[in-house]
Amino acid sequence: MAISMRLSRGGSKKRPYYRIVVADARSPRDGKFIEKIGTYNPLLAKDSDERVKLDTDRAKHWLSVGAQPTDRVARFLDAAGVRERAARNNPNKAKPGEKATERAEEKAEKLKAQQEAAEAAKNAPADAPAEESAEA
Repeated sequence: MAISMRLSRGGSKKRPYYRIVVADARSPRDGKFIEKIGTYNPLLAKDSDERVKLDTDRAKHWLSVGAQPTDRVARFLDAAGVRERAARNNPNKAKPGEKATERAEEKAEKLKAQQEAAEAAKNAPADAPAEESAEA
């Protein structure tokens, strides 16, 4: 049986409140769970002690048995000092998509063409009067 440590949602509409539970991975999010090991209230301030309450002894027990925490619960466990969470690094996340890259390239080409046209316009009037005076 795959056991996971995850959040179970409670509270009313637009007023979330979560229980940190140990449950069978196949059970529904708000369904049957094995044990409640803490709570999480996202409406409280981030520096509040009441925001995340966690029974660290039970969390250590379930981790030793083989329970797999979700990403959010793993963050809570890392903050509590129960389990070290490896930092993630995705350098491609900030890169724009294909279409945005194409639009940026087109914009750069148009800007370059405008600059070349402006330089040609600056140089052309200076050359034009000299040619007219030479013809006359």
